[in-house]
Amino acid sequence: MVTGVVLLVTIGVRNPDAPAAAPPVQPALAIPEQRPQPGAEAPRAGLAAPVDRPQASDRVELDAWAARVADKTHIPARVLSAYGRAEMWMQRQKPTCHLSWATLAGIGRVENERGEFDLAAIGANGRVAKPVVGPPLDGSPGVPAVHDSDGGKLDGDKSWDHLIGPMQFLPSTWKKYQERANGDGGAPDPQNIDDAAFTAARFLCSGGDDLGTPAGWWRAILFYNQALAYGQDVFSAADAYAEASVAP
Repeated sequence: MVTGVVLLVTIGVRNPDAPAAAPPVQPALAIPEQRPQPGAEAPRAGLAAPVDRPQASDRVELDAWAARVADKTHIPARVLSAYGRAEMWMQRQKPTCHLSWATLAGIGRVENERGEFDLAAIGANGRVAKPVVGPPLDGSPGVPAVHDSDGGKLDGDKSWDHLIGPMQFLPSTWKKYQERANGDGGAPDPQNIDDAAFTAARFLCSGGDDLGTPAGWWRAILFYNQALAYGQDVFSAADAYAEASVAP
């Protein structure tokens, strides 16, 4: 069932000199040249809110939805189910945030292209086939300098931080917002798409904004990443996915 609101979130530090993402595989809408003004329409596509974290019956419905939408968006169904589950859980934890799966899909699209990893290689258990670790944030031309914050535990580098996982978190951001998605008591894993999507949702919704409004959406994305071009790329991808998901 498709009834919610598409919004944006971004993680970590970006390279301002990086090329813009390629157009989405589904028809891309016009990229905004400035912040949407109050009253502007936000793209809509979401899932019905559950009573609590999805149970077995919710998973069956979610998997059926993911398979159906995968055919329209060309996002792997396993990845879509992670985005959809994160939306459903945030509707329970923080319903005023109005986060949608398509927001996370837009981020995943941009990060996938900039990080050059394959979302189709994510296994049935949710883990990427090979750990996704970006280049060192060592202050080289076009790259911010971010000194190591976790003793190399997550990115293998005790000198500089790297963006990690399919949603590309800084280790310090991951540590602050991480949560295990399936509630089994295990340690959250940035290389697991379920944990990464849920943590991204928590990160976006931490600022108290209503992302169902244009002003709240832009305030949130610029709070987490001041690069307007990145937000425009995510907007274009998320909007295209939302439109594709409700196409006949």
